Amino acid sequence: MSTAILTGQPVPGSSIEGDLRSLGFEVRIAADPADAESLLAQVPGDRRVAVVDARFVGHPHALRLGLTDPRFPLAAIPGAVTAQPAGRQALTRALARETSTQGTLLVDSLADRITGALDVDVHRPELGSLVAAVPADPQARNEARQAVAAVDDEAVRLKSAVKSRDGFFTTFFISPYSRYIARWCARRGLTPNQVTTASLLTALIAAGCAATGTRGGFVAAGVLLIASFVLDCTDGQLARYSLQYSTLGAWLDATFDRAKEYAYYAGLALGAARGGDDVWALALGAMVLQTCRHIVDFSFNEANHDATANTSPTAALSDKLDSVGWTVWLRRMIVLPIGERWALIAVLTAVTTPRITFYVLLVGCAFAATYTTAGRVLRSLTRKAERTDRAARALADLADSGALVELLSRKVRVPAAPLSAAAAGLLVVTSAALWGATWPTLLAALVYVALSAAAVSRPLKGALDWLVPPFFRAAEYGTVLILAAESEVNGALPAAFGLVAAVAYHHYDTVYRIRGNAGAPPHWLVRAIGGHEGRTLVVVTLAVVLTAAQFKVALTVLAVAVALVVLLESIRFWVSAGAPAVHDEGEPA
Repeated sequence: MSTAILTGQPVPGSSIEGDLRSLGFEVRIAADPADAESLLAQVPGDRRVAVVDARFVGHPHALRLGLTDPRFPLAAIPGAVTAQPAGRQALTRALARETSTQGTLLVDSLADRITGALDVDVHRPELGSLVAAVPADPQARNEARQAVAAVDDEAVRLKSAVKSRDGFFTTFFISPYSRYIARWCARRGLTPNQVTTASLLTALIAAGCAATGTRGGFVAAGVLLIASFVLDCTDGQLARYSLQYSTLGAWLDATFDRAKEYAYYAGLALGAARGGDDVWALALGAMVLQTCRHIVDFSFNEANHDATANTSPTAALSDKLDSVGWTVWLRRMIVLPIGERWALIAVLTAVTTPRITFYVLLVGCAFAATYTTAGRVLRSLTRKAERTDRAARALADLADSGALVELLSRKVRVPAAPLSAAAAGLLVVTSAALWGATWPTLLAALVYVALSAAAVSRPLKGALDWLVPPFFRAAEYGTVLILAAESEVNGALPAAFGLVAAVAYHHYDTVYRIRGNAGAPPHWLVRAIGGHEGRTLVVVTLAVVLTAAQFKVALTVLAVAVALVVLLESIRFWVSAGAPAVHDEGEPA
């Protein structure tokens, strides 16, 4: 249980004690700073503790935002300051400093004085129209209470549960009612993780309905996919509504989105097969394209996460376009964010065939990928920004290089990293497409390894170096897709789908570890599953030396092995991680 230390003289009619208890705080009263120090020392080190001015007047949700958000070690609003275990030492130092400099008798405004004395960063939530004040006299107190009464605390809380920046479909067709579902869940004690799991189960049932291959199954699949998306929005809104953020929840929310979408692709492919239509290549192509789109987003954002001197005229033009209302929604829609994409898939599933669904999805995602990537290339070429060592390290981790690249990269130095990566990917994919499972393709795979090493031989700080990881993803996934398709044996493409899904999960896991400031996956894991170049070389070698039937079995074994190693390590890490509890705010594409 959390502890709140009230300081100063109690105010008749104040609701502060009741408000703190409703937020889960045990309330203790401090007569003076020395008493506050004593009470603070008595609170167990693994508990959250808050120091609150007894004269505080404000909305309960303002207190909730200031005192219960688990993402920040230290947070403060006017009249209150809180510390999680990680921030306790800083809070103790600040209180001791105030006691020694101001004396043990001065208790007025102690919480605000402690906040000012803190020697580390303090989170200060945006309160908007919510009131949080420490009135100095009865008149000011009366005015503050009138201000509290004039603002609907619950309406503000519901509004803040919805992301400020979202897609058109989500904003106008989901959020107007999903926020009330989130409130319903909160009042019944449901957690965001439970809602996230319900969303996953709903999507898996939708995939199962699609796999039946019947028109009724396709209609049910479309309806359930939309229901899954409603729950997907609800879990984040519930987290923001009740401030139930967690490291595990952030991971579940992020990875389950991928699992749901790709499982649905598989369900559509199975349903089409029941009707005599083989669309596994299209399903795998959709997964490859979508994953490559995401790695473009992640790489670009990491490369510019803390870049300095951003003076891109392209970015300035984008900001100007955002000031025109209709262009904002148009630009958000044409990149096919998750809401628009899932709505498109659901409607097409219900009224057309899996083949048409995949054709439209591939065309739409290809256009969106071209639009967003071209814009980011223009921004990168026209901006004058210095990339940091942190950004270079993140791009190197996203590249997912294995032991072969590590060894060779020490012996070569090539400045044009994107060109080397593009040439490497183009060579191996083109060879697989032209010559299939032959020795020239194996030779191309060996050259791919060498060029990949050249691409990462220097720190990735160039203007377009963020393209290196996407080029590697496209090369690896594309090679697997082409070789499986050309094997022309039943079951090869589903096996390839499983392998790419397992590897893609590893790449998404890497992204979310980096975004949570938890570092990349352990080095042994990357080496154990070969790195992108090792896996590509192994797949090409297996295709060349084995028969088509044996190649299918080998792909299946490889998919299972990679999935087991990656999933076990990922689950171990996220369940026990001490990474910051940052709830995923949704994918950019």
